[in-house]
Amino acid sequence: MSSEHYNNLPYTKPENIVRDFASRGIVALPPEHLGIPQETHSQIYEQEKAVHKSRKAVTPASIPDVLKVINAPGLVDACDKIVGKNWAIVPFTHNASFLSGSRDQHWHKDDNGPYNARKQRHHQAIQIEMLYYPQDVSEVMGPTATIPYSQYWTFNHEENNDNFAGADHLDFDYQLSGMEGRPVSGPDSEYNPEDIVNQDTTHDRRMREAVTTTGWPLVQPFEAAPLRAGSILLYSHNTFHRGNHRRDDWRLWENNPRFMWRFWIYRTTEPENLADNDLVELNWRNLGMDSLTNIDLSEAKDDVTIIWRYHHCWMLTGSPPPPKPENKRLTPSTRHEMLTKLEGQINAYNDSAEPLRIGAAYKFASIGDNSLAIKFLEKALYSHRESVRRAATYGLVAVGKDATNVFLKATKSPVKWVRKAGVYGLGEIAPLNKKVINAIVSLLNHDPSVYVRAVAGGTLGCLGRRAVKKGTNLAMISDCIKALIISLDQEENRLSMDLEQKRSIKFVRPTDQCDVCEGNGIDMGIKRFEPVRSSVRENCLWSVVILSSHGANLIGPSLDSLIHTLKNIIEHDKNIICVGFAMDALTRLANYNKPQSNLLPPIHDLRSELLKILGKSPIRCWESLGRSGLTEKHLSKFPESG
Repeated sequence: MSSEHYNNLPYTKPENIVRDFASRGIVALPPEHLGIPQETHSQIYEQEKAVHKSRKAVTPASIPDVLKVINAPGLVDACDKIVGKNWAIVPFTHNASFLSGSRDQHWHKDDNGPYNARKQRHHQAIQIEMLYYPQDVSEVMGPTATIPYSQYWTFNHEENNDNFAGADHLDFDYQLSGMEGRPVSGPDSEYNPEDIVNQDTTHDRRMREAVTTTGWPLVQPFEAAPLRAGSILLYSHNTFHRGNHRRDDWRLWENNPRFMWRFWIYRTTEPENLADNDLVELNWRNLGMDSLTNIDLSEAKDDVTIIWRYHHCWMLTGSPPPPKPENKRLTPSTRHEMLTKLEGQINAYNDSAEPLRIGAAYKFASIGDNSLAIKFLEKALYSHRESVRRAATYGLVAVGKDATNVFLKATKSPVKWVRKAGVYGLGEIAPLNKKVINAIVSLLNHDPSVYVRAVAGGTLGCLGRRAVKKGTNLAMISDCIKALIISLDQEENRLSMDLEQKRSIKFVRPTDQCDVCEGNGIDMGIKRFEPVRSSVRENCLWSVVILSSHGANLIGPSLDSLIHTLKNIIEHDKNIICVGFAMDALTRLANYNKPQSNLLPPIHDLRSELLKILGKSPIRCWESLGRSGLTEKHLSKFPESG
């Protein structure tokens, strides 16, 4: 295919990154905007082919040029706009090359914890995915399939065992029926080659029908192609997508593989404040035809655009948008009529009504009367239906800090799902103060639900991250760290559920010991590690990375204890995910300090021995460490090849 054809892909303009991400959930970066030499991509591709052919592990350790991509100025700038400065990469989460071939995945959202682990999904741009293609990708080379405009909708998982594992499925029966294991193309395919090329196989039709039958607005399948070598997709971690089969001659695959690297990126800093006069109120429907997907945005209803409006503002300011101007002028009777209608809408039934419920929740938040909005949303928060609780939770988050007391009250509920929503909400909008910390720490230390404790662990990082931006009660960051250390000392890793229950991770169920899917056990074939997981420990360490990104001075009296805890995890923990987070946090403590000329004594010592500490583990996650200050020069000091 000619390079001229590849130029036809409408890549995202830099000035539209936030707008398009808030609405579509996907942006595409062209290779020339990355700011690194074009030959870097061909070098990576050739190195990758050689490593793949030798059947060795394809990782940044074996192909260190990938670190140049991760830190490419254009990519960093785009990610800064979406998830803020000093963003981090989740360690050891399939962060390696994916090879397209003969089979189709089902539509799914990626597990939002590593390797099919479950954690709370943020609507805000907290975690995103980066897909990097070192070679050209034509329309027939198995381009990544996505569903733009799907990121704000999902299905129950608390009440639906099919979605107990971390990935949410659009068509779970696709897996149950065994279709995922059947080749669509290639030498073993049962399909006519013409039907494969024309996307007219049973697999293709089922994939399209799974999307159209949702009843959700604007959604339709989109294949990310043609792409030029060095292209990058950034999309919301909540976007439905799937791996796609190749449709070209399978005899060409070996010499012309299609590789894709995937990295999970997460926020460590809040959005920066945008001047009020720079925040433009967009008329989303006037944007016309979406150039990337050819979806007509004039068809977007206000149940959808009200959500885009919130997240566009939040990504630019870290705060909710002001009430819609027309809502300020409502008469009491008109407002009451609107609220009554929204109450019916947030209680609508069936999966197809998910956009109606979520849209109603955000409309409550924009009504112009927070006390009234909170009254209706709090009632919905205590619904017996998960879909209604979910909508109410996101609606209360959209209200902002005025909903703090509702979430505090929810942490005392006898219903664990309400407690989970309460402690999650505190992380999204609450101020850092003693009352809030006490509520979170109480759940983190004592709640009988592993899921609730895990969400509480993640909440402390979000709470502290926002407090840094506000500049208030920063001395209490040390209290957050202390609570996280205590939790890490008392929580234990467990044998992964798939091994414990002797079934696929997709089919595991809650146990007496654990009510959340903690994911597959991963030991990388290294004797030091075991196939064990802990949602609570991993979420606590996720928070530690976030808080460590703001400098050691912020840690206060807990600094020595934190360094000791992280060093112990790196040297002794059997859970490789925990080790990856601990390495990232410790490296950030060593490198993210202002002013650099006045280092605290523990940090001065840490810098001198950091590489020795990292060497206590037989493996390091270089994509994470590359974001926290280490380079290819540091990588060369270790003998690993994986």
